[in-house]
Amino acid sequence: MAYYILKSYKLRVDPLSVFAAFKDEKNCFFLDSSLSAGSTGRYSFIGMDPFYILKSSSKDPFSALRRRLNDYRLSVPGNNIPFLGGALGYLTYDLGVEMEASHRGRKKGSLSVPQSYFAFYNTVVIIDNPARKLYIFSAGFPEKKYHAAKALCGHNIKKTAAILSRVESRRLPRVKPLICASGGLRSNFSRQAYHRAVRKAKAYIKRGDIYQVNLSQRFCGHCSDESFDIYERLRRISPSSFSAYFDAGSFQVLSSSPERFLSLRKGRVETTPMKGTRPRSKNRALDAKLRNELLSSHKERAELVMIVDLERNDLGRVCEYGSVGVKTLRALEEYATVFQTTATVEGRLRRDKDGFDLMRACFPGGSVTGCPKIRAMEIIDELEPFGRSLYTGSLGYFSFSGEMDFNILIRTIVKKADMVYFGVGGGIVADSDPEKEYRETLVKARAMFEAIT
Repeated sequence: MAYYILKSYKLRVDPLSVFAAFKDEKNCFFLDSSLSAGSTGRYSFIGMDPFYILKSSSKDPFSALRRRLNDYRLSVPGNNIPFLGGALGYLTYDLGVEMEASHRGRKKGSLSVPQSYFAFYNTVVIIDNPARKLYIFSAGFPEKKYHAAKALCGHNIKKTAAILSRVESRRLPRVKPLICASGGLRSNFSRQAYHRAVRKAKAYIKRGDIYQVNLSQRFCGHCSDESFDIYERLRRISPSSFSAYFDAGSFQVLSSSPERFLSLRKGRVETTPMKGTRPRSKNRALDAKLRNELLSSHKERAELVMIVDLERNDLGRVCEYGSVGVKTLRALEEYATVFQTTATVEGRLRRDKDGFDLMRACFPGGSVTGCPKIRAMEIIDELEPFGRSLYTGSLGYFSFSGEMDFNILIRTIVKKADMVYFGVGGGIVADSDPEKEYRETLVKARAMFEAIT
């Protein structure tokens, strides 16, 4: 049985202040439920200094991940905390393209980052947001012998507690105004080129190749600000239940994602695809009008229902027969800059399957590809000038206990040296208006624009 230590404390400061003490540590991460809304926002997790890193450009990183995690199994009786260490990292969207044997994506505009990157953490700081509690958890992995594992746990608990002793409350930063032009951000699409791509996508729909396709543009530019400072602003402007900061060494992933891709807990699988967007307004009357416009839109409803059917099919490949169902067909979610509509699809994983089988069956998420998935991905590869890299990939964890939780990497900035990159997109259907679709991408980009000086 694995040796572990779990200690609890009162949480006296905000979670970002806790993470600020860890931000310069090696391969630090922050799974940040910054909305703290309901069960999805209950826990936040912080870690650093992994004992192993698995990077891959292979189209199948799951076999290596499974082999490595099988060496480290952990069960904590009576525990309800979903993540007590494990493999945390990302999968790029381009990996999803490569995984399909029928289609190999071209390497266009690559950011030169691994297709998958997972760091193995034996020590985690856990924040229970509504209970205002903080925990330090440490397992003795990778040590096999009792005394060595016990000594390692003790060392890591002391090291983590020493860092926590330096935590200070932070004053919230003033949100800076939009400075997109002076920041030098540029897109891989002109407005006219995006219009042309939408029209080509609609031609494929009319021809019967697809019902829907997600089309995106990528912004990039110089930015000398520290990654943590950008994340702090992004978090302030656009708090979300599936936010994350992940230091992958030569680059950092800064995400304010509102979308859960896949979770697996006690055999239950859940995915929450997101389709349908309207901007928020500070004018209450206009804000209400935009909200009602989204809810009454037949186009937005149809988009979401199509993706729900796709996700049901994906889950059906690995879930027990008859267990896959739609928990919520359409729900409105309110964020600082946008309204979104989401659905929730759930099922029970078959006993002969695990989280890696689940990810392999469903990745990438249907909400960021289109329907049918493989043909939509082929059209994306044709119409988008660059590969997507991390954008619309996924970030999260495979735990030592066999559970998992991953987001969709939207509303996400990649900071590499003095450059920043982020993508924004939307679903194209038969009656899409090219200019409206282009403007929707800018609505989704608003928080990233404002976070980058």
